Amino acid sequence: MPTMDDVARIAGVSVSTVSHVLNGTRNVNPATRQRVDAAILEIGYRRNVVARSLAAGRTHTVGLSIAALTNPYFGSLVHAVERRLSEAGYVLILGDSHDEPRSERRVTDSLLDRQVDGMILAPAAGSEFSTIPEIVRSGTPLVLIDRMLDIPCDQVGPENDASAYELTTHLLDAGHRRVAIVRGIEGISSTAERFDGYARALADRGIELDPRLVLDGRSNVEVAESRVRELMAGPDRPTALVSMNNSMTIGSLKAVRSLGLSIPEDLAFVCYDDFEWSDLFEPRLTAAAQDVQTIGRTAADLLLGRIEGREDAPRSIRVPTTFNHRNSCGCTATPADMPTAPER
Repeated sequence: MPTMDDVARIAGVSVSTVSHVLNGTRNVNPATRQRVDAAILEIGYRRNVVARSLAAGRTHTVGLSIAALTNPYFGSLVHAVERRLSEAGYVLILGDSHDEPRSERRVTDSLLDRQVDGMILAPAAGSEFSTIPEIVRSGTPLVLIDRMLDIPCDQVGPENDASAYELTTHLLDAGHRRVAIVRGIEGISSTAERFDGYARALADRGIELDPRLVLDGRSNVEVAESRVRELMAGPDRPTALVSMNNSMTIGSLKAVRSLGLSIPEDLAFVCYDDFEWSDLFEPRLTAAAQDVQTIGRTAADLLLGRIEGREDAPRSIRVPTTFNHRNSCGCTATPADMPTAPER
């Protein structure tokens, strides 16, 4: 690998002059600078940023461990985080945990080995007992994103309970009494919170929760498709369905179509998570839309504050969702008519 000594020899200058050209630490004669630049281009010299960063005690890198990058929501979240960190001069190193604890631990250990300045984590089930304690022991600043835990740590995520309550109540107020739900991975806080909102809406309307209408979609397209197809092909099928994330929404829609059923004629449908292209669906999806940009940028800002020593007590921030009323629910209500979750 070419070195600064090689650049200096070819340009006919001292190593210190090459350093001043590279780092802008002193004015260098334009003709001399031109010779140095030409030598760099000729031999393909590149600065060893890692060595310089380690010597300075900071790598200007941030690790992000997140699940299911095939889900459009998580892809948008990564983009929002990366843009904010890039603005601050940091490089993002990304790892996909696949929502598996052992895979998550491999990702986070690898990030710690690379001495990232901080880490953002969308925790898998059980992270608080394995992955997170190890990050905390390392002294690496940490922010949880999307999934909130009852631990003293900076975290930012969407409002789940009230949003699921709103979606379910919307269907109940339209006259539906058999409302099914497709919920996500067991042990994930967002799954539990969204299910709580659904169950609370039923209870507030005096409707007993029917376990047969609770489908475990595991945040997976194929699993959700199979569960919904089985339910809708059976007797006494529901008249409405709530899907609790994008991947399961796709699976649910595929199942309904495979059975030759129509939304909303045969099944009223609402979902948590919105697609950028929801208006292109037919029917257009009634959805609780997360503010992905705000979630991502807020998580990055919290982490930057920790890295730079500007934060005190851990902060837990919930970002509200927006109810986007379209026509998959089969009603003509306007957003102004939508129910809001009562105070708990």
